[in-house]
Amino acid sequence: MKRIALRYGVALCAAVAVGLLWVGSARADESGVVRAKLIAGEVPTDPAAPIWSTIPAVEFPTSPQVHWKERIGSVTAKSIKVRGVHNNQQIAFLVEYADPTKDQADAAAMEFMAGEKKAHFAHGQPMGQVEGGPVNIWYWRNDAPAASDMTAKGFGTLKKQAQQDVQAKGVWTDEKTKSTFKERAQSLRKDSQGELVKDPKSGEPILDEETKVVEQEVSGVWRIVFTRALTTTDTEDVQIQTGTFPNVAFAVWDGQKLDSGDLKESGSQKAITSWLYFNAEPPPDYSIYLYGLVAVVVAAGVQFVIIRKAQKGPSA
Repeated sequence: MKRIALRYGVALCAAVAVGLLWVGSARADESGVVRAKLIAGEVPTDPAAPIWSTIPAVEFPTSPQVHWKERIGSVTAKSIKVRGVHNNQQIAFLVEYADPTKDQADAAAMEFMAGEKKAHFAHGQPMGQVEGGPVNIWYWRNDAPAASDMTAKGFGTLKKQAQQDVQAKGVWTDEKTKSTFKERAQSLRKDSQGELVKDPKSGEPILDEETKVVEQEVSGVWRIVFTRALTTTDTEDVQIQTGTFPNVAFAVWDGQKLDSGDLKESGSQKAITSWLYFNAEPPPDYSIYLYGLVAVVVAAGVQFVIIRKAQKGPSA
């Protein structure tokens, strides 16, 4: 009886410990999120600041913009890498992407939903079941003296805000780096005899799409740091709360001049992502350790009672 009680108590304590470990791992197992790490001191405004090398980057594939009429078939930047830090007052994002040439019109932007209303990542344009805007856009361009704090609520409504709260700094380096992205290829479906398979209703050939992950070495990298206060007094700004998971989207432009004199990418012709998520790390929450301590004490108490009963034997 004593051995059974002892085994029960050990098992109970082990279950509590495993439960605590599971809670901790569940919180840390979220992927595909830009995590802005809580740091002490000032947030870095320089893309070359040493602290960035200590912050893990999250890489996202980009694709050509296809929602506006002025579309583009292919883009230079196939993916972007993003890092983030904050100090409970200011937040900084490092956006990094491959671009083989440094051009005056090279540009990058971050986009956020502003307010409670669900917005489409294409400038808050109403589409399908998604209502329009508003969105807050942080924009940087290589030949501009400062970053732009902008707002939009649908195509053609982009404007610069009266109150400018965003700062940005970009540095281009001629170095080799690896870029990971998804490559999509389409092929005509054929049957076992090699004949084209057609849609029974439209009569059009059926296309099969294959997606594969490609890792490519490229030369030339832009690193841009965007900084802003977590919260501002501007009602058109996104207000960032620690511990939450708001949406963010990215866009970059290769401003290289073609032989025709036109820019390779400009306006709506750009590389974009859809909505992603970011999280400004909250201050440490020690309540989980308190709950764990309480659980261990309760488990120990239950074990003590069981052992005492086992020692006394069955009641007369």
